[in-house]
Amino acid sequence: MENPTKLYLVRHGEVEERYLQIYGGRIDMNLSERGREQAMALGPFFARQGLDAIYCSTMKRARQTLEPIAEHASSSPVFIEDLREIDFGAWTGLSWQEVAKKHESEVADWLHLLDSGEVDGAESTADLRTRVEPCLNRILESHPGQSVAIICHGAVIRQLLSGLLSLPIRELGGIDISYAGVSLIEHDGKRNVARYINNTPWRLES
Repeated sequence: MENPTKLYLVRHGEVEERYLQIYGGRIDMNLSERGREQAMALGPFFARQGLDAIYCSTMKRARQTLEPIAEHASSSPVFIEDLREIDFGAWTGLSWQEVAKKHESEVADWLHLLDSGEVDGAESTADLRTRVEPCLNRILESHPGQSVAIICHGAVIRQLLSGLLSLPIRELGGIDISYAGVSLIEHDGKRNVARYINNTPWRLES
């Protein structure tokens, strides 16, 4: 690919311990101490890559992950409300195991259940796509041939990957998107290529 747009999809760092393996969704939680250390390791990583722009969810855990990265971009970060995490409705605050037991399913089936509309009060995957796709299109149109980081959340990253790679989102629940994990997709206007999925720079920098 010649002079592609590089999209770095970045999940926020680890969250407060009480929210680990919990469907947090719209709960506006902070990073844990480990999460802040993971975010700090993203600073040197992006210093080497170089960034022309950063887009970020408005939620605290994403904004806190942004802080060590922001100085390595040539423009100020842009905060977008529509990059916030999916609303888990009745699942909010429940553990992965509680939900799996309730639905007699595997933990990795959570996107199948959301996609099938089986979660009371939850945002559907169709609604997630409706709000996230315009963000992605805006970013791609604004930054041809540039390097851009999008700092957001697990479900949002899976939706971005679904759109970019033409994969059904319900099949992406079993793909690990780690805390402070980075996925790189290159876009040349005609096709998208995944250079890597779920790289974790903090494992190398720590």
